[in-house]
Amino acid sequence: MYLYNSASHKKEEFVPNHPDIVKMYTCGPTVYHYAHIGNLRSYIMEDVLEKYLRFLGYHVKRVMNITDVGHLSSDADTGEDKMLKGAKREHKSVMEIARFYTDAFFDDCRKLNIKRPDVVEPATNCIDEYIKIITKLIDTGYAYLAGGNVYFDTSKLKRYYIFNDHNEEDLAVGVREGVEEDANKRNKNDFVLWFTKSKFEDQALKWDSPWGVGYPGWHIECSGISMKHLGEDLDIHCGGVDNMFPHHTNEIAQSESYLGHKWTNYWVHVAHLNTADGKMSKSKGEFLTVSLLEEKGYDPIAYRFFCLQSHYRKSLVFTWEHLDNAQKAFEKLIARIAALAPDDGAVDEAALAQYREKFVAQMDNDLNTPNGVTALYDVLKAPANGATKRAILAALDAVLGLRLLEKADALREKNAKAAASGGAAFTIVAEDGVGDAAVEALIRARAEAKRAKDFAEADRIRDELKAQGVELTDIPNGAKWKRG
Repeated sequence: MYLYNSASHKKEEFVPNHPDIVKMYTCGPTVYHYAHIGNLRSYIMEDVLEKYLRFLGYHVKRVMNITDVGHLSSDADTGEDKMLKGAKREHKSVMEIARFYTDAFFDDCRKLNIKRPDVVEPATNCIDEYIKIITKLIDTGYAYLAGGNVYFDTSKLKRYYIFNDHNEEDLAVGVREGVEEDANKRNKNDFVLWFTKSKFEDQALKWDSPWGVGYPGWHIECSGISMKHLGEDLDIHCGGVDNMFPHHTNEIAQSESYLGHKWTNYWVHVAHLNTADGKMSKSKGEFLTVSLLEEKGYDPIAYRFFCLQSHYRKSLVFTWEHLDNAQKAFEKLIARIAALAPDDGAVDEAALAQYREKFVAQMDNDLNTPNGVTALYDVLKAPANGATKRAILAALDAVLGLRLLEKADALREKNAKAAASGGAAFTIVAEDGVGDAAVEALIRARAEAKRAKDFAEADRIRDELKAQGVELTDIPNGAKWKRG
């Protein structure tokens, strides 16, 4: 398996540090509001990566943080504290906000079939870990106190910028349009490890520390949480591309300075989901959430399907038209699977192994989900019985997470109930008197497509039947067929 490593700027063969476990860390949400679907694209792709590792036989321990304290909108003591902003907006306490939006986030994950990580740790649970790390960084000269806060001293590093070769002037932390530079810092790239003096004097959550009552900076959270649950080395660290700088850059700086050795082997970053107007955010345009997709009649899994059709390192543009197309394609895919007879013979284990191997060849190439999705259609066109095709689809869907058989079986049941209730039943007549469950399932799927006015799909099924040597004739309230 090869993954693109953002730290080395190339694809590398994945070799875990320990043969018995893959240690995987993913940056979690800041729970001050609902996650928008751009945020959730990253979690979908990270979910696929975890499921694929398990598919390959690895034991995976995945840890995710929940940011429920101290996340400023810039890395100086400037901007808005997102948790405090959410509390003021809804006239609730910070912890009430955190609990509500944590639950909302995982409800969205459930709808998108994103597996809950093995460990989910709120940042507020790990204050002792942060204090331990910061204390050592001060003792070893990597951190200093100024103006009541503790800062990491980036001048002590041989290399600070890990993920890019940008000019330092362009990447000055906290020095952005409309943001004042923090005068307490020795170097413009230094960042806060612990706040005791902040413009947010009404900060709701504060703790005792050797440097005074205060709260942790954002970046120290992930270092502390990952070390608590995964030890001193990581195999894979994931996140959106917007986390590369400064968040992941600062994580590496503080973690490796604390540990004295390399911390993470593979950095995997998911590209943005953009709108036609640019990067998606909560603050501009229509706030695109999973709930909004549902309100507009979309299946959340169709959004997952939409994401899988693009490579995770490629920016993806969201429009309602694009989602329409994805939902229609997904519904057609489910209809074709529903047409497979589940009891149509025994599973061909050789065919199952063959298609599994083809799928692995695609996914081993830096998690190529577009080709992984194409593999589903290859299975449907395969010269195999319905039971074998369903077994192959189930195996591949353990990674893709599209709930294919679950949705196909629900559609079969729905169609059967519709045929049994009111109106003339749809009748299928085999002219030679010998039925064929797989053929008749396709004929019913064609009738369903015609009923939905999806004539392109109806024609495609008719062509598929013709390719199987089946001659089809429409009759009132049904169809008759024979082998050519």
